[in-house]
Amino acid sequence: MALNLNKNLKLYYSIKEVGEMFGLNESTLRYWEQEFPFLKPKTTGSAKIRQYQEKDIEQIRLIHNLVKVRGFKLAAARKILTQNKTGADKKADVLESLIGIRSELQALKRHLDLL
Repeated sequence: MALNLNKNLKLYYSIKEVGEMFGLNESTLRYWEQEFPFLKPKTTGSAKIRQYQEKDIEQIRLIHNLVKVRGFKLAAARKILTQNKTGADKKADVLESLIGIRSELQALKRHLDLL
């Protein structure tokens, strides 16, 4: 069996790290935990320090895509995710790919304009 060098070795992320990944405030993440019942990061100790795993970050990615990127209200995003989570996940992946392609094309256009 080959060694997977691309595997992420970090198991848990703090709320600050997750907020920085998505450009969100910590209070927004805490609020989303109240609004989306399936978003439950692990908490430790009496201080209730949140520890986000990859599955939690994937759920936040979906919520972020629906609310911040596509402009859905929280109730609509919650309804979409409870009724058709796989469809929302596929749409988020496609949108993310398209945004990346657009960025590459814009960089290519800037390069060609300089020629």
